[in-house]
Amino acid sequence: MDQLSSLVTLIARQEEVDAAPACSSGNDYDGRMGLRIASIFVIWVGSTFGATFPVFANSHRGLGVPDWSFFIAKFFGSGVIIATAFIHLLSPAEDALRDPCLTGVITEYDWVSGIILMTIFVLFFVELMVMRYSSVELPEHHHSGMVVDGSKEIGESETSRNSRRLSAHHPGNDHLGHSARHDSIELANNPFTLEEYKAQLTAIFILEFGIIFHSVFIGLTLAVSGEEFVTLFIVLVFHQTFEGLGLGARLAVTPWPKGKGWTPYVLAITYGFTTPIAIAIGLGVRQSYPPGSRTTLIANGVFDSISAGILIYTGLVELLAHEFMFSRTMRTAPIKTLLSAFFLVCLGAGLMALLGKWA
Repeated sequence: MDQLSSLVTLIARQEEVDAAPACSSGNDYDGRMGLRIASIFVIWVGSTFGATFPVFANSHRGLGVPDWSFFIAKFFGSGVIIATAFIHLLSPAEDALRDPCLTGVITEYDWVSGIILMTIFVLFFVELMVMRYSSVELPEHHHSGMVVDGSKEIGESETSRNSRRLSAHHPGNDHLGHSARHDSIELANNPFTLEEYKAQLTAIFILEFGIIFHSVFIGLTLAVSGEEFVTLFIVLVFHQTFEGLGLGARLAVTPWPKGKGWTPYVLAITYGFTTPIAIAIGLGVRQSYPPGSRTTLIANGVFDSISAGILIYTGLVELLAHEFMFSRTMRTAPIKTLLSAFFLVCLGAGLMALLGKWA
C-alpha cells in the first residue's frame, strides 16, 4: 500500500513538472548600448551623492547646512528603507519563488516568509551578542560618563549632569544631526548611549549589507531589460538616490569612534558603486544572463528575501522603535517635532511605494 501511495505521488509530481511552463533561457535585451552605459554613470552619481552628501555636510558644518535638513533626510530615509523592504524586496521575492515555471520543493512551502523569519531571528541574535560582548573604543574624553549597570555613572560632574538634562529637552542634540563633536559629548553624558552606540554600529553594517544585496540584483535586471528599460532607468535613479539618502543620513548621525571618521565615507561610496558595477556586469554577460531561468529566479528570490528580512528588522527596530519609542529626544520633543518626523517617514515610504508601480 505504501509503495502504491509513493507511486501515485511520484506520478502526480511528474504531471506537475510536465504541465509547468519552461523557464526562460534568455532575456529582453534590445540594444541601446549607449544609453545603458550612460545609466551606469547617472545612477552612480545619484547613488553616491545621496549617500555621501549627508555625511560630508555633517562633517563640514561650515557649509551652513541647517540641522533641519538632517532631520528631513533621516526620517524621510527611514520611510524609504521600510518601503523598500516591503514593496521592492518582499513582493519581487514572492514573484520569483512563485514563478509558474518552478517545480519541486521550492513550490511546497512559503519560502519567502520562512527566509525572512529566519533572517530576523539571526539578526536579533547577532545584535544580542554584540550588545553583550562587544567592546567599543570610545574617544579619550568619554571617560567622565561611563555607565555601570545602565544606571550609575562614575565621575560625572554637576555640569555634565546639567548638560545631559538640557540636551534631553532640545530635539536634534543626540539623534537629529549634530556634528561628531556634539555626538561625542552626548556619548559621555547619556546613560544609555554606550548600548545604543553598539546597536547602532551593528545596525549600520546590517543595513548596508541588505541594501547592497538589493542593489546588485536591480543593476543586473536593468542591464538586460527590454522595452521597459527607459522607465526602469528613471525609476531606479530616484530609487537609488532616495535609498542612498536614507543610508547617508544614518551614517551621518552615527557617532563613530575617534580615528574612524573615514568609515561612513567608505560605506557610502561602496553603496554608490554597487548598482553601477552590477549594471556593467549585466552588460558584459547580456548574451548569456537569463533573468527568468530557474537558477536566477531562485537566487533572486532567496537573496531578496534575506534583504527584505534585514531591512524589515532594521526599519522597524532600529529606525522606528529606537528613534521614536526609545529616544529620550523624541519623548521630550514638542508634539510638532514628533508629528513632523512621523509625517516624513510616511512620505518616504509613500513615495517609494509609488515607485514600486514601475520597478
